[in-house]
Amino acid sequence: MKRILSDFRNWEYMLTLAVLVGGVYSIGYLMVQGYLPQPFFYQPFDVWMDWFNTAYWAHNPGAYDSWQTLYPPISFLFLRFLTAPHCYIANEGWYSRDCDWYGMLTMHGWYVLNVYLIGRTFLKIDRSTALPRSFTLAAGMPMLDGLERGNLILVAFTCFLLGYGPLLRSARLRWLMAGLAINFKIYLLGTIFVYPLKRRWRWFEGCLLATLGTYIISWGLLGAGTPQEIITNLSDWNNHLNMASSLLDLWYATSFQPLIGLLNGSGLPISDIIGSWRTETFSLLLPAAIHATQLMIVIAAMVAWLRPETVPTYRLVNLATCIALITTETGGYTQALIVLLTFFEPRKSGLAIGIATFSCYILSIPGDIFIDPVLPQTNNGFLNTGPLFYAYWITVGPFVRPGIVLVVAIALSCATIATVWRDIRTQGWRGRTRFSRDAPIMIAGGRTEPVIG
Repeated sequence: MKRILSDFRNWEYMLTLAVLVGGVYSIGYLMVQGYLPQPFFYQPFDVWMDWFNTAYWAHNPGAYDSWQTLYPPISFLFLRFLTAPHCYIANEGWYSRDCDWYGMLTMHGWYVLNVYLIGRTFLKIDRSTALPRSFTLAAGMPMLDGLERGNLILVAFTCFLLGYGPLLRSARLRWLMAGLAINFKIYLLGTIFVYPLKRRWRWFEGCLLATLGTYIISWGLLGAGTPQEIITNLSDWNNHLNMASSLLDLWYATSFQPLIGLLNGSGLPISDIIGSWRTETFSLLLPAAIHATQLMIVIAAMVAWLRPETVPTYRLVNLATCIALITTETGGYTQALIVLLTFFEPRKSGLAIGIATFSCYILSIPGDIFIDPVLPQTNNGFLNTGPLFYAYWITVGPFVRPGIVLVVAIALSCATIATVWRDIRTQGWRGRTRFSRDAPIMIAGGRTEPVIG
């Protein structure tokens, strides 16, 4: 027992088993009840509709003024090639999903591609942890939620993995993948600004040019999606978050922003339920927690500037992703990005990395802790042939999950600060900055290879 407790790898296998059990439970629930349990999306008839709704606007005008999308133009150009045009001529919505078998095939094929790339990546990084980390990421809640929604995070994830992972050797291809990832998910823009911290100006310029070039070309081809349109829609979306009016706004959140909006501006009698002093306390503490975490990330970035050779690029990219996810609500499926980069960390890297890794396993478990049911609903499903009777529950996840994301960001920041401090303590403040490639990590056969660059 002492040996098991001292070896974190065994904990990884145990947590992977929890992910497996959660997945089996979700599938069993689907087979019996006809819909997926919480925290999967709360409308059983809306399965995969992020893919098909976006595809409708890919084949029809009005994405930025009528639909008020946040997606840059590349998303619509991409889906034009992965969906059947004749299914989107006159009918928006579920008809297109029922008609477009080609789009259904490409969507699930893209998920299978991600599973393959995940396995290849972790086998290259460290074979001793490849199985639990690959399975947890591929079959964990963030990726499954992205598949259930049919969200373009599936495509952005592929570009993100290839841009910041070990599979591509060509620098130009990595720049292109990073630029594509940002164009699919604009909140990833901050990730390329880690390269100035590493004094890697050529990589920064390459990623920036790839991002701008992809946007300009796709904007010209689509004929819509000006910077002003995208910024206006982003502003409207943030205003919507600040005016959260229902518990459904918290359903599978990554940030505390919807909860803060619910506490401050909703019409729900929250103070009558939990008391006015608790409402006021949480209204103060939650923004403070977000700002404190943002400050920790900024401090970690500043100290990384002092000793860039001691901090791997993938960790700085992870911190840049974390600060985006905790600052604004981006959807629970985006947690797959921070899980991916956290799993790049070597197994025995200290307490802080262990906490971050453990937290990512918890985030990946497909399930929730149910507290109290609310009124049952009746509606049609998609994976069944008749009406569904289902109940929404108040669960622990919406109130805890964003806090776990904060824990990941704080732990990675502490690990970065500690690494730099150890180097300064060893070499002194005047120690020469070594502009080397990223710190190597173990891969198969005892060899080492840098993850990035």
